[in-house]
Amino acid sequence: MTRSWKTGLTALAAGFAAVAGSLATAGPAQAATPFGSIDSAVVSQFALDPVADFGGQRQNTFDVYDEAIKAVEATGAVAQVNATSVLTSGGRTGTNGLCHTTGLASGLSPAGFCWDKADDTSNSYTDAGGWTPQGLTGSYDAQPGGLWDGHKAFLASWHFSRGMGGANPVANEFARVSLVNADNGKIAYNHLLLVEPTGTRAGGDGNFRAVQGTHADGVVWYGNKVFVANGRWLQVYDLQHIWKVNAGQESVGITGTTSSARWSNYALPMVGRYRTTADDNTACVVATGTSPCLNSLSLDRTGQDGLVSAEYKPGGAGGRVVRWPLNYLTALPTTTDPSGHGVSHATVGYSSPVWAMQGAATNGQYWYMSGTCPTGTGGGSGDAIDYSCIHRALPDDAPHVYTTSPVLTQNLGYSPDTGRIWGINERINSTNGIRVVFSITG
Repeated sequence: MTRSWKTGLTALAAGFAAVAGSLATAGPAQAATPFGSIDSAVVSQFALDPVADFGGQRQNTFDVYDEAIKAVEATGAVAQVNATSVLTSGGRTGTNGLCHTTGLASGLSPAGFCWDKADDTSNSYTDAGGWTPQGLTGSYDAQPGGLWDGHKAFLASWHFSRGMGGANPVANEFARVSLVNADNGKIAYNHLLLVEPTGTRAGGDGNFRAVQGTHADGVVWYGNKVFVANGRWLQVYDLQHIWKVNAGQESVGITGTTSSARWSNYALPMVGRYRTTADDNTACVVATGTSPCLNSLSLDRTGQDGLVSAEYKPGGAGGRVVRWPLNYLTALPTTTDPSGHGVSHATVGYSSPVWAMQGAATNGQYWYMSGTCPTGTGGGSGDAIDYSCIHRALPDDAPHVYTTSPVLTQNLGYSPDTGRIWGINERINSTNGIRVVFSITG
């Protein structure tokens, strides 16, 4: 719902809706402007830098976390498993098919699945708190053929907050991802708590803690790597280092020979992180300057593979969509650094006229953006908030509404093997639920 650096729900609650093929304009009460290219001289200044401060010392995050991961695994308190092991281990049961109304145009052949009751209705506005979904990716991103080790799979990102809207809110207390097995028309999934590894092998003090202040805005699964967007940070995780913990406790970390991950069976440790800002503590500013915010994420396999980030600008247009080149050999952003863990620069950028843009993805021809619907368009969601809209545009042309979409639609992605757009929504309804993972023809 509300992000830690975002203000208010006004933009998110603005009127939404439309039908596929509508020629409605892309911003409330104004004519649509182009999904316009940003000058290449500006884009070339956008950078991802893996160096950060650790106890007053500037170090490459990949080096620090590699040492810490080895220290944790040397304790014997966690069992190292991979994505296939998790996908075939059972877990929670979801529902195949769209179990809630979505607003998606029937002509786009909507399909998808739903979470179990607890995850469908979790509520961050209660004192106990709850998990809220944000990003979506899957085996359609992970491998060019669309399957992971023969499995049709998805991966979603969530943040945990509590007391939101109250006097003492606690935002982004925890973050997790969910690995979903969608084989044979069934939905089974497991949650993996996102953690930060600590310690060194020499010190014999390997441990881990929950990642701090992570909204998990966007996520992309690329090879064995998982990218999680969090404002000025791009966090990197590796599915070859999933940790199966040995205790189902609320605590996070290792005590003696006991490991736990806040009731999850699995923890996923960070292996590195990049920042877009000049230093660790400088906040990114949406749509200005040369330090773009990383909110939604998607993958573009057109030509050289690229990671696409998009900025959320509450209550207005102008959020930037940026393409970062990826090296398929390292499954990391492209760099000239021989280590593969160096600074990476963006190659393409656009300024989006879609208000409160929550997601952006491309099929190589069109760009698709989720966000606020045009003034006078929509309604009929049956919820206190109307449907969102998915807009479509060619580069440097004005977008038009492609379809209405589930209330508070977030990230979008494109599946090259099926030609479908995938998305996820975050709306909280603690009674009946309203959350879906959906797809439509692109």
